Amino acid sequence: MLEIKVPIGVSGRHAHVSREHLDILYGEGYELTSIKELSQPGQFAAQETIDLVTEKGSFKNVRILGPVRSKSQVEIALTDAVKLGIKPPVRDSGDLTGSPGVTLVGPKGSVQLQEGVIAACRHIHMTPADAEKMNLTDKEIVQVRCGGDRGLLFDQVLVRVSPSYQLEMHIDTDEGNAGMVKTGEMVTVIKK
Repeated sequence: MLEIKVPIGVSGRHAHVSREHLDILYGEGYELTSIKELSQPGQFAAQETIDLVTEKGSFKNVRILGPVRSKSQVEIALTDAVKLGIKPPVRDSGDLTGSPGVTLVGPKGSVQLQEGVIAACRHIHMTPADAEKMNLTDKEIVQVRCGGDRGLLFDQVLVRVSPSYQLEMHIDTDEGNAGMVKTGEMVTVIKK
């Protein structure tokens, strides 16, 4: 059994928006303002926020992550889903078919997404060189062990390989809280 250490990142609820939807939410031609670079090259937390609204609940000031995307999507933890009264599927980013919708509200307008809310599956970003070194392939499923006071074993962790990625595992706030894991800590990938 091979064991490899990787850094972890805990991700809070956030939105990715398309150019079309950003124009509606913030105004024609509006550009996102980066306030913090994220671990993945070219990705950033934007100053801009939106509200998420359903018939049963809402969240205010949800951070938009940039740059703009081809399709808008919202990533939430399953605890968030309870407050919103929806049941998002656990999926890889971008796999939105059949997912529930939500209304995005910005300072200039609102957008009703018919689908687009997911709970992102836990995953590890890595370069082809990282994957080769670890003997892993894109879309492979592995386990990850977290130490600490409430150590646990994450099953069904998706490996995502691209030359544009930086090595890091991503989990949501529910998972981070369950394992008492914080961004930047090291976890152990287990390949059987």
